[in-house]
Amino acid sequence: MHTAAQPKWMTIVGWILSVAPCAMLGMSATMKFIRPPAMAEQFEKFGYPGGVWTPLGIVEATCTVLFLLPPTRVLGAILLTGYLGGAIATHVRVSDPFLPPLILGVVLWLGLFFRDARLRALLPITR
Repeated sequence: MHTAAQPKWMTIVGWILSVAPCAMLGMSATMKFIRPPAMAEQFEKFGYPGGVWTPLGIVEATCTVLFLLPPTRVLGAILLTGYLGGAIATHVRVSDPFLPPLILGVVLWLGLFFRDARLRALLPITR
């Protein structure tokens, strides 16, 4: 599907807003595979068993890659929204600050907003 060309600055801003949080998510997924002691303490605090590290890392990395690939960017954004919603719920459950995953999700969607003209056409703020 071919969409109308958009200003180059929108594409650049969209990629900056997309890549920055994806770098954080990539690092988070990597840490789930490496399993540093500080992260083990966090997982224990959150009440997660040790066996969930690898599956969570795979889900996080897969959703992040889907978000970065142009053909699957919307699917990736939806899946990352669900993933980050789980992170928010986890933090709320243990009375931990939940703003970082919330902000990450907002920035991801802002990045997609600037990258994808179809999404801008769907949102009422563009009318």
